[in-house]
Amino acid sequence: MESFKGKVMLVTGGARGLGEAICANLAETGATVIAADIRADLLQTLEAGQRSLGRDLSSLTLDICDEKQVEKALRDLVARHGRLDVLVNNAGTDRTASVEELEVADWDKVIATNLRAPFLFSKFAFPIMREQGGGTIINIASTAAKRAWANAAAYHASKWGLLGFSHSLQVEGRKSGIKVTAVVAGGMRTPFLLDRFPEIDLNNLQDPKNVAATVRFVLTQPAETVVPEIMVLPMLETSWP
Repeated sequence: MESFKGKVMLVTGGARGLGEAICANLAETGATVIAADIRADLLQTLEAGQRSLGRDLSSLTLDICDEKQVEKALRDLVARHGRLDVLVNNAGTDRTASVEELEVADWDKVIATNLRAPFLFSKFAFPIMREQGGGTIINIASTAAKRAWANAAAYHASKWGLLGFSHSLQVEGRKSGIKVTAVVAGGMRTPFLLDRFPEIDLNNLQDPKNVAATVRFVLTQPAETVVPEIMVLPMLETSWP
């Protein structure tokens, strides 16, 4: 197993689901991992569990859509750890409803969480990474950035936007040694789907640990190589041919 000891990594939406799996996977490598989420109770459970295994994981409770909170969080993180090597923009939400039934507030929440928050974190992470000579930003996208289905207009808009934003970041960051990757993840056995669609066939979903392993794979690439986009699907992904 490749060691990332000495590397500082921040994961948004880290309290459960894919975020929790990513945090555990990266902490296993010896990295210093900071899990950010609005759910303080879940963060405390995650932190206690990882520390009991001797891993360096701490929690950060904040509203990822709040510009001032994000800016302060990154400033404080660097003051404490001296650097930020990896940012994983993982946090996401959705509201299943037709366009006619979708409330404006729901649209705003989905766009803010899935697209505005990655912009905020990337905006404040860029100068940190540039000054230290490089870093990596990983944006968790979705097959919803490639195809479309009914009653998910806000989610599609946010994920298509995130994919475009990710590729734009890669172009802006490469001269400063900043790598940017969009991980296009297919359906996973996480609360994100299971809480909303309890009848879903689990055989059509993948373990979030597999996607977390893909995140780590991206981080193992040589300095001269970047993976701008990578897709990881369950074998029976229903949103893909």
